[in-house]
Amino acid sequence: MENLDAFAVVVEQKSLNRASSVLNISQPALSRKIMKLETELGVHLFERKGKRLELTRAGQICYETAVEMRRLQREMRHTLNQFRSGHEAVSLTVGASLTTLQSTLPDLISFYTNDFPHTDIKALTGKTHEVVTMVKEQKVDIGLVASRTESPGLTCLPLFDDHLCLVLPAGHPYLHLKTITMREIHDLPMILFSKGTWYRVLMDELFHHYAVFPNVKMEIDSFEAIIRLLSTIQAATLLPKSYLHRQLLENNELTVRSIPELEEKKRTTSLLFTTDAPQDPVIRSFIDLAREFFTRERPARSDFQ
Repeated sequence: MENLDAFAVVVEQKSLNRASSVLNISQPALSRKIMKLETELGVHLFERKGKRLELTRAGQICYETAVEMRRLQREMRHTLNQFRSGHEAVSLTVGASLTTLQSTLPDLISFYTNDFPHTDIKALTGKTHEVVTMVKEQKVDIGLVASRTESPGLTCLPLFDDHLCLVLPAGHPYLHLKTITMREIHDLPMILFSKGTWYRVLMDELFHHYAVFPNVKMEIDSFEAIIRLLSTIQAATLLPKSYLHRQLLENNELTVRSIPELEEKKRTTSLLFTTDAPQDPVIRSFIDLAREFFTRERPARSDFQ
């Protein structure tokens, strides 16, 4: 099972190097685990294409089985944990940056509680460096931040890449433009997220890089408030793609327009936890489900370096 789980991490991380970092083992040791698994199963899990490893059909079947085995293990650990604690509800505390608290954590918690509805989940918020400190000092069990953060004693598990999108209300004149570039942002009435978060830092970097300066009408630290105000003052905004679900856009009559320059600048949302945290079955289950949640839309064949 250990080698099968290592194989699954390689598939999810799409890189032997990143997977070895997540598993806290050397890349040669990880390669040996994959080779041993292939020998035990009698099939090739990857095909080498130049410098890339391409997942075979047998590898895809093996990965799907690994995900199901993880689910069964989670259920077993959770049930045994409740048995040991006299059927008392278990708890989990998550530290989240303000933006991930609004854009990522709600869906992740919903997905987690589908399997473990009796877990008492608490959340603390702070800036990224504050969340890092919370995890180090074990004030929270796990951290969720919109960055890759390297810190001694902590494991950083990348979940997904995100970028900003231009969001326009119904009736906005830019809806008639076939293409929109950063040039059109100059002097555009906008509501922006408050200063201090990576989203705002990223915006300001882009504005300065392309020498465009929007007409900032408001600065607000709530995505929901920004969404509600767009139509009222006929302003545009920039929001992370991960937050812009179809129902949210339809309910508020909003349209997302892509800007190539925005899509090129991405940030990675990650989980942070101490190196020994996965020994706790509750934390281990949350990590596994988070990894599964953000990789569940998988292509039949994938490339790995």
